[in-house]
Amino acid sequence: MKTKKHLVGLVLLGCLVQVLAQDQPKPQLTPRINGPKIFGVRLGSPFLFRIPTTGEHPMVFAAENLPVGLSLDGKSGIITGSVKARGKFAVTLIASNAFGVAKCDFRIEVGDRMALTPPMGWNTYYSFRNAISDKLVRQEADAMVASGLADHGWTYVNIDEGWTMNPTSRDPLLNGAGRESDGTIRPNGRFPDMAGLCRYVHEKGLRIGLYSSPGPLDCAGFVGSYQHEMQDAQSYVQWGFDYLKYDWCSYKEIAKGDSVAEARKPYELMSAALWQNHRDIVFSFCQYGMANSWEWAAEAGANSWRTTRDIIDRWDTVSQRGFGQAGLEKYSGPGHWNDPDMLMVGVMAKNTPSRLTPDEQYTQISLWCLLDAPLLMGGDLRKLDDFALGLLTNDEVMEVNQDPLGQQASRVTQDAAAKTEVWAKRMEDGSHAVGLFNRSEQPANVTASWVVLHLEGAQNVRDLWRQKKLGVFTNEFTATVPAHGVDLILVQATP
Repeated sequence: MKTKKHLVGLVLLGCLVQVLAQDQPKPQLTPRINGPKIFGVRLGSPFLFRIPTTGEHPMVFAAENLPVGLSLDGKSGIITGSVKARGKFAVTLIASNAFGVAKCDFRIEVGDRMALTPPMGWNTYYSFRNAISDKLVRQEADAMVASGLADHGWTYVNIDEGWTMNPTSRDPLLNGAGRESDGTIRPNGRFPDMAGLCRYVHEKGLRIGLYSSPGPLDCAGFVGSYQHEMQDAQSYVQWGFDYLKYDWCSYKEIAKGDSVAEARKPYELMSAALWQNHRDIVFSFCQYGMANSWEWAAEAGANSWRTTRDIIDRWDTVSQRGFGQAGLEKYSGPGHWNDPDMLMVGVMAKNTPSRLTPDEQYTQISLWCLLDAPLLMGGDLRKLDDFALGLLTNDEVMEVNQDPLGQQASRVTQDAAAKTEVWAKRMEDGSHAVGLFNRSEQPANVTASWVVLHLEGAQNVRDLWRQKKLGVFTNEFTATVPAHGVDLILVQATP
């Protein structure tokens, strides 16, 4: 039974969320093109990109200088096709409505790289564990579009564990032979048409991801890819998947020790299998940071790699996972990203709201954006409230994560006694995104020094969460930051 004190606390928290939601920038009627400003695709692979654009609809889209082989649907803003020539193509994206016109420079790189900015999307695991289905995934894809998230660059709809057969399950939809007689992987009865599901997601201009393990079974006992890596990769390609999370799980029973060579082996095997097929599948290593995976994962074929154990929606865990990334920045860059796990925002498992306070949620998203981490939401997209939606659709904040330079932030100052620290990353245009963090239990003043940031003279400072100018500052900027909170600013030299 909830106590009176607990109920009062919930009411106060709800009021705070409403106040913070009101402080978030409001949508505009004029067009604004959001999302990444660079996109990488391998030579000859299918191309799919939905121009993320906010503003009043209907909207008309156009593009100048698209490479040969690509075409744009002027109503949906979805670019498709395949490019047969290597190169870097400078494209101009255009969106117009009754209130104005927006133009955006966009670079398409055709070669051997993908995931030139960190993936942005959603994953089934933290809301549903393995209680997932074709119907659910379609609903979440619908919600990504209906909520407006897709208009801000959110793209991936990722299936985690629970789509293959489970030999020990009593559910007739899940129990059965894990593979056909020729070894082809069998989706369980909850996923009757994988190719149809991929088409459904792709028609919205979104991309779709899948999950497996290098072991015989995944972490929940569903069939993995052990000894069938090439066959499974071919199935993923034939169905039309765009992303693979590969979770260590039962491979621990197969690995001969804990050496780096043994840690690399199954991931290099699947990477080679994926690479032989003409479809770009972003490859996410899930090894929880074993064997210092950040030191070798990119070389082994990863586009991202977990640097930590699983996250939960609790401050001590989020804080440890995020701030524990200090020193790993040299391993991250376009096409290969450190991954401290998912965003704990919105409605989580068992229909319960995230246990992170509003300020803690601001902190996680700010830090993950500075870290160039993959932004994968753990909450149910169908149940996002105005506050959570505001967190996930602030384009100036998302631009920190999606900046084409791809330079992960470093921790530049730390006051261990006060439990405050400052993180900063250089942006492609020469500005600096800076996070002033307060990990203590009380409000605290946090200062970003221009000397420490290697800046000189007068600097314009902009509050990214509130999207407003704070003024011109010389030498330093100081903010009073709430407990477990953040001030995320952009610092740029005055003209």
